[in-house]
Amino acid sequence: MSTTTLGPMRTLVIDHPLVAHKLTRLRRTQTSSATFRLLAEELVTLLAYEATETLRIQPVAITTPVADCMGVEMADPRPLVVPILRAGLGMLNGMVKLMPTAEVGFLGMVRDEDSLIATTYADRLPHNLANRQVFVLDPMLATGGTLVAAIDLLLERGARDVTAICLLAAPEGVKRLEDAYNDRDVEVTVVTAALDSHLNEKGYIVPGLGDAGDRLYGVV
Repeated sequence: MSTTTLGPMRTLVIDHPLVAHKLTRLRRTQTSSATFRLLAEELVTLLAYEATETLRIQPVAITTPVADCMGVEMADPRPLVVPILRAGLGMLNGMVKLMPTAEVGFLGMVRDEDSLIATTYADRLPHNLANRQVFVLDPMLATGGTLVAAIDLLLERGARDVTAICLLAAPEGVKRLEDAYNDRDVEVTVVTAALDSHLNEKGYIVPGLGDAGDRLYGVV
């Protein structure tokens, strides 16, 4: 699996045939919500494999059926997975399938469609995130407002190593994160399946895949 890295704030665009195949099916208008949810879960697992490359581990002594040996396991404190509601929930199973012992927190954020400003309406996160690796799940990095607001909240609670996993990203969103974190003493990484062309006048990624929440769960 090859990656493309852009700028000091790391943006990893995963270049892999399976990633491209599943993303293409996600983009199609004809893809049903049931199929969309399954594809999103599978795609997140592929992205998570790359996103966890720097996961902290610690040595552990084990016994196999043949002999004693040394192995490794995830280091304490355990990493925290944070889906941004509601669309981020559609990515959670794909992430915890790869890291079943990680802890899960929830962050509810909504973007005003006129101002494009994100506000928090639900917070189920630890108050102290010092020394925790945090993985944020947000399907679309569009304007970047929601993700910046989420990461800022995590940093305020002591996190210094945050990786965002996004199905798609737009250049405008990537630039907003770079402007926010390039000059700060934090590790911020974005892992995505594709960097699309641009945002339209409504703040949607082009060509994109539409509204990820609506594609996952229907219009409510």
